[in-house]
Amino acid sequence: MTISPAFATGQDPTGETEITHCGFVAIVGRPNVGKSTLLNRLLGHKLVITSDKAQTTRHTILGIKTQGRSQAIYVDTPGIHQRGRSALNRYLNRTARATITGVDLVLLLVEALRFTAEDAKALGAVSAAGVSAVAVVNKIDRVGDKSCLLPYLRELSARHDFSALVPVSAATGDQVDRLAGLVMESLPAGVAVFASDQLTDRPERFFAAELVREQLVRRYGDELPYCATVEIERFEDRGGRYRIRALIWVERPGQKAIVIGKRGGSLKVAARQARLRMQMLFGCPVHLDVWVKVKKHWSNDAAVVSSLGYTER
Repeated sequence: MTISPAFATGQDPTGETEITHCGFVAIVGRPNVGKSTLLNRLLGHKLVITSDKAQTTRHTILGIKTQGRSQAIYVDTPGIHQRGRSALNRYLNRTARATITGVDLVLLLVEALRFTAEDAKALGAVSAAGVSAVAVVNKIDRVGDKSCLLPYLRELSARHDFSALVPVSAATGDQVDRLAGLVMESLPAGVAVFASDQLTDRPERFFAAELVREQLVRRYGDELPYCATVEIERFEDRGGRYRIRALIWVERPGQKAIVIGKRGGSLKVAARQARLRMQMLFGCPVHLDVWVKVKKHWSNDAAVVSSLGYTER
């Protein structure tokens, strides 16, 4: 697959460095624990969308980091959760669990000083997979008294035989370099799976949909939590200028009214921000048209969920 320059890391594009260690590394945890933020920090690029809302990530996304003779292929996964019984919820949990079984290393992300029932569910999936795992304790920047971390780490180590426990702050970058180094040291011997300058395996069309959805999650998270998705109806390259038509699917007419806003004002602002983010990521001018349509109960219809791109890879 051809990757545009926007998805190249800029590292050794000639591919002359021989890769001797390569492996897949899944980032796993409950919703809203910081998995996507951590991936972006590990890559040094804002590749995946983020928000403070649970279940922002709905797809597995590969982020490729080639450094020296090692290539780590990070897999961002949907949050393993107990909330909701819709077809979409079942897909998210199924996708996260399936990903764990096919990797070389798991980074189990938990929040400092917290361990919920959903954390236990994520840990259970890791234990069942029998894959080597590192416990990554995130959000240490929010812990005022750092002395509280030591007993928490002891309790966490008693729950599972982790290969290491690493406290980090994905938001600030604290200790992330240490984690990245540990990952590189843990990779099995092997040749490169991807080109040394490749950042992801997903096409630009996928990220166009994600960037529109990011605006929905961030702007309408309380009013429109999980009832919206985005489909790219058209993606054309017209001489170095992308022309994109995106459809936002919601489940009720009232939700459509919320997204559009008074005289279309809310939708215009969201579309503009999404377009600017696309131009930064793709490295070219973008013309973006966004429309909103109603598809009743789409999130609870397995066939519709699949038709909208929620399929296991």
